[in-house]
Amino acid sequence: MYRIGMNVTGIVTGIQTYGVFVSIDEQTQGLIHISEVKHGYIKNIHELLNVGDQVNVKIIDIDEYTQKISLSLRALQPYEGHRQPRKYFTKRHQKIGFQPIADQLDDWVKNTMKDLTGHCEI
Repeated sequence: MYRIGMNVTGIVTGIQTYGVFVSIDEQTQGLIHISEVKHGYIKNIHELLNVGDQVNVKIIDIDEYTQKISLSLRALQPYEGHRQPRKYFTKRHQKIGFQPIADQLDDWVKNTMKDLTGHCEI
């Protein structure tokens, strides 16, 4: 009846330090592990959810043997963290052929330091 990837609505039935139990229907319950409640660090899970709260969650796993359902609130939330582009990995692509890496290493270090600091200190 339930499949991985489905979005469902449920009611919080219990809260523990490791996660939140959610009743999806009268006979089916799932667990939102604390790492799946929201992006980032959670100091106190009780500040975010209360027993009786209605939540929209995504099914992220169903154990094929025990039929336990793992749920996620985080999967439905946009990520608002700070991501910095990794420009120094994609900025220079040059063909070096079959030259030994040791021949190019000094130039790579200088160029990377220049990219990161704005000037070369080596």
